[in-house]
Amino acid sequence: MRTRQIRRFVYALFASGAAAAAQAAPSVVIDVASGQILEQEQPTQSWYPASLTKLMTVYVALDAVRSGRLSYDTPLVVSPRATSMAPSKMGFPPGSEVTLRNALVMLMVKSANDVAVTIAEGVSGSVEAFADEMNRASARLGMRESYWVNPNGLPDDRQVTSARDLALLGRALLVEFPESAGFYNIGAMKFGSQIHPTHNGLLGRYPGADGMKTGFTCPAGYNLVASATHGGQKLIAVVLGAPSGAARTAKAASLLDKAFTSGSPAGALAALPSSGVAPAPDMRDSVCHHRGKASAEYMAEVEEMTIAIPHENGETEAVDVKAIAQLPRAHVEPTPVRLGREPGYDGPVAGPRDPGSPVGSPTTITAFAPEKPALRASPIGRPAPDALSLRRPVAHKAVAHAKAPTAKSHAAESHAAKTSAAKPHGPAKTAKGEKRSIGDNEPKKIDR
Repeated sequence: MRTRQIRRFVYALFASGAAAAAQAAPSVVIDVASGQILEQEQPTQSWYPASLTKLMTVYVALDAVRSGRLSYDTPLVVSPRATSMAPSKMGFPPGSEVTLRNALVMLMVKSANDVAVTIAEGVSGSVEAFADEMNRASARLGMRESYWVNPNGLPDDRQVTSARDLALLGRALLVEFPESAGFYNIGAMKFGSQIHPTHNGLLGRYPGADGMKTGFTCPAGYNLVASATHGGQKLIAVVLGAPSGAARTAKAASLLDKAFTSGSPAGALAALPSSGVAPAPDMRDSVCHHRGKASAEYMAEVEEMTIAIPHENGETEAVDVKAIAQLPRAHVEPTPVRLGREPGYDGPVAGPRDPGSPVGSPTTITAFAPEKPALRASPIGRPAPDALSLRRPVAHKAVAHAKAPTAKSHAAESHAAKTSAAKPHGPAKTAKGEKRSIGDNEPKKIDR
């Protein structure tokens, strides 16, 4: 009797959790030119950003380039702290150098968590100093539901945002840095012999899709900030908490198509009332443990419609929006990236250093073994560990001040990086034993 009662109780928890997952689906669509809202659902609901954090990382890095603190050609030094990050990652050894331009491509396409830390330390000297810059920039942009503690989005209860704030951020990236829009629409990148396709399910499938970034962790679910252009009008759609990558693609395509065809301005995005930084719901149970029911309920809420997909012969095909993620992608030439400095570069090198010191200050890479920090009150009223403390400490040998690599050392570094990046981890397993390659912020090492 007791066993049956326990089973009923567990089933009730699962059912309520799945229903909550289907209902808790923040989203918003905005017109980039005007900042007007065209579609919205819980746009100010607090949420974990996962790898959408990297859009904020890009914004701070581009702002540093705009202010002259460094350039796209500035070499960034990979530290032991960067190499200790959980996947997804490039796997470069400590002491390697990568230009900011190459790092940004790796960040947007591969969603590499180690590269995010390399950018943070290169721009600000430390992850903590970079997080301070993220929060200052966030406040300047009017992102009232956001708080940042790391540059990659690995799980930390303190790091939260909202669909509204992410739409503000996406718009700021496109409006303030139009010359950098190419970073968000790369269909694939090539590192050595490896080709890494984008995680954005709209690129190469949905007509007019031209950016921006995906994100996934078990607590956050599948998130997406997507941009698309039709007839000279550019829109941004934000979808948070989907139970699968296909579901977030279908939802975003549905929202974009509806907004393009019948959307009308419903007020300025910046004028939405805000409750400020608040705790976010944890989607772990429905997204990473009981996905089937949650996915079915979520997809049932996606509006029924077909989308006209053009073909090379000039004809169009009506495709169910819920099947768009299964369409073959249009062929794209992968963008090449590599380690090392640009030929002839003799400027400053950026790496871990005293916060506040300029790029080019002495870069000292020391062994990094993260310790579990003391719990402290967070801005949202509860303590949370740093994501790094959830991993076992990784000991590395100290590496001396980074110097320009010789041809021999660069070749050895590149070979080591290719070997490491080629098979960094085995395939992760989803519920029901389905295999899935490790994607952006796949929490194999973090979430059990």
